[in-house]
Amino acid sequence: MTPPLDNKNQRLALAAIAAFSVYFCMYAFRKPFTAATFEHEAAFGHQLKAILIISQLLGYMTSKIVGIKLVSELNRRYRALAILTLIAIAEVSLLLFAVVPNEYKVLAMFLNGLPLGMVFGFVLSFLEGRTTTEALAAILCASFIVSSGVVKSIGQWLIKVQGVNEFFMPAITGAIFVVPLLLSVWLLQKTPPPSQTDLAQRSERTVMTGVDRWSFFRAYWPGLTAMFIVYVSLTIMRTFRDDFGVEIWQGLGVSDEPSIYAVSETIVMCVVTLLNAIAIYIHDNIRALRTTFVIMAIAFGILVGVTFIQGQGMMGPLAFMVLCGIGLYIPYVAFHTTVFERIVAASPRKGNLVFLMYLADSIGYLFYVVLLAVKETLDGTPDKLGLFQSTLIVLAIFSIVCLAVGWTFFSRVFAKEKKALADFNVNPVSELEHVS
Repeated sequence: MTPPLDNKNQRLALAAIAAFSVYFCMYAFRKPFTAATFEHEAAFGHQLKAILIISQLLGYMTSKIVGIKLVSELNRRYRALAILTLIAIAEVSLLLFAVVPNEYKVLAMFLNGLPLGMVFGFVLSFLEGRTTTEALAAILCASFIVSSGVVKSIGQWLIKVQGVNEFFMPAITGAIFVVPLLLSVWLLQKTPPPSQTDLAQRSERTVMTGVDRWSFFRAYWPGLTAMFIVYVSLTIMRTFRDDFGVEIWQGLGVSDEPSIYAVSETIVMCVVTLLNAIAIYIHDNIRALRTTFVIMAIAFGILVGVTFIQGQGMMGPLAFMVLCGIGLYIPYVAFHTTVFERIVAASPRKGNLVFLMYLADSIGYLFYVVLLAVKETLDGTPDKLGLFQSTLIVLAIFSIVCLAVGWTFFSRVFAKEKKALADFNVNPVSELEHVS
């Protein structure tokens, strides 16, 4: 018979639910505007929706850059308040978005993205550094897989069924989630700290100074660079699929079905969460990294395969979008749950997960913003489905190559560090400066 959960495990289970709920609610303040098409609306001589997406991403990207320092340094006791403050700023921005002229709507959407980019780091910081981190983080990541689809469905429902104006819809969607957000943040702040067992297997997670961040990056920059390239590719593919989901579905011949977004993303969420959570059963950090890299490579292979099959007319829209979602989110979530977590755990250096996540995120969103800006300048009304499919094939193949490079580096450097520590039995960081 399965033993009952002890109080600590019950609190961790509640923490996972709370983390899921907080980030789910955050998406109600970030993504509902993408459910609207804003047809016949323009700003600065360009299609309004494309400019809004770029503007919000610029704010979100700026937030990620600020978060490299702020999120990795902020004391735990202030994180819950920080989450609520950031989301409140985002909702005020949505209210401004509803009432100002189109050109100022672009600024309002920038202000909306500016605070929201740091929310994930504050939530994740409650969960990292535990033997159960992969499972907890997988549940957290499930929120951004399914929440985008759900808030799009709510946004479309408000527009098409309730007759809400497209410009007021985002603020109303956010307001619906205020009470659940407050309850979730209150519960999240009660998360217990890592246990002694967690500290022994995953290393202690502390705030990082600028010197700590530079020392960590300098030691592992070749492998981290390869990982960042993969993450940039995933960010481009995943964010394009998310932001232009309505247009991609229309290109596949599906429209006027608001529930389709929630249905497809719920299926993706269930599969991806289960696959990424099983990493908690692999205790050795290096073996966990190797297994995760193999699974990620297989996922990229799935992207290439299903894109080719759909292009031949042998796959329906729902199956294509679900399999693309699985192929994209398995490696994307793996970065949040396992890749950076196990790199930090395997290293004897001072580090934390949110530092690497925010460094990767800031680079990823920068490249996506540049890509959107260039594409919209060259072609004001691109074929979103065709661009999405061609991007999948090219970046998926490139990512497999980068995974091989990254694994080669990390397997060698961690083996070298382990041998050095065993041979000299001295202070880890000082000795490692000689072998990095």
